[in-house]
Amino acid sequence: MSVFFKKLKQVKISDFLHFFLFFLAIIPAFFVRIFNRDLWLVCEYGLEARDNGFWFYKYVRENHPTQPIVYAIKKKSIDYDKVAALGKTVEYGSLMHWIYYLAADKNVSSHKGGKPNAAVCYFLEIYGFLKNKRVFLQHGITKDLADMFFYKNTKMRLFICGAKPEYDYVTENFGYPLGYVAYTGFARFDRLYLEKRKEKVILVAPTWRRWLYQTSSDPYENSMENVENSEYVKAWKEVLSSSAMEEILKKYGYKIVFFPHRNMTSIFENMSGSDYVDIVNWKNTDLQDLLINSEFMITDYSSTAMDFAYMDKALVYYQFDYDEFREKHFEEGYFNYENNGFGPVCYNLNDLINKVEEMICQKQDLKYKDRISEFFPMRDANNCKRIYDEVKGI
Repeated sequence: MSVFFKKLKQVKISDFLHFFLFFLAIIPAFFVRIFNRDLWLVCEYGLEARDNGFWFYKYVRENHPTQPIVYAIKKKSIDYDKVAALGKTVEYGSLMHWIYYLAADKNVSSHKGGKPNAAVCYFLEIYGFLKNKRVFLQHGITKDLADMFFYKNTKMRLFICGAKPEYDYVTENFGYPLGYVAYTGFARFDRLYLEKRKEKVILVAPTWRRWLYQTSSDPYENSMENVENSEYVKAWKEVLSSSAMEEILKKYGYKIVFFPHRNMTSIFENMSGSDYVDIVNWKNTDLQDLLINSEFMITDYSSTAMDFAYMDKALVYYQFDYDEFREKHFEEGYFNYENNGFGPVCYNLNDLINKVEEMICQKQDLKYKDRISEFFPMRDANNCKRIYDEVKGI
């Protein structure tokens, strides 16, 4: 019950309004279901179509055009037109979204909160009022002991894994019934496998910090506390403004593209770049494009490093706050960066700068290539096909 009351405190007045939409949608959903057997509803978050949800939807529309499938996205999204060009859409968070959510045989999303209203759906699903077949495509490979993804906290019918060690870990530790977890690879991996380009760009893409970000049922609401003086902000600003780093970039003809995690966007939004540093964010830049175009990567703990490794590209980890991250963010799971990571680990700025220069001048260490091969025993352009077969087979 403590979890129940903790979740209840996060519920807003706008969330309660969605309870009315839920009740209004019940009868129309019954009739939609009658005339749309085996309907699939796909989404990410309301303003986006760039992740596993979009690539899966695109695959289904292009390869299985008779499959009834709808994508939920806001019309004001900059990604709306490319989705609408593929097939039917519904306004994210609207009454029609609720109708399709209740009518769909399969609800497919790349985000745990990808539904008409995360707070209301959580109570309906977790406490047994709403039983539907939900498929979790995931946003990033799960590598830590993230209890928010335990079966008791999701009740997902199908948990898609992007890597073999991840599949083994989730199967053994997250409490999903037999057959509820599948190793298929991620839908977006198909494009990463097929499109391999390298520009003289170093992508800097750190993940978020739970203790600096106050979560909300609305994924676009960022509430920050004491962020400007945090070690997190200071450390990354130090990287971007380092004269030693600039000398290396100038010497070898590279530039940095800084892409903060979506939850931390507002911190860096008004920060200015330089001749050698571009600052971008999810609102106007597709992360997949950056991954494909960049030659090297610097990150801290972000699972985007695994997408980068999928393309056999070199990277380095900068973990200046490792102990605090493990204490306040996620407990370490099966993935240890020193023993399992796809590049060297640095704990201070001087080491990071030296490793960046080494990375530019030397070929990728063979031990990291071996680790990548072990982590991704299936590396091909058939990820969407495998996911489709799993979803169809539920």
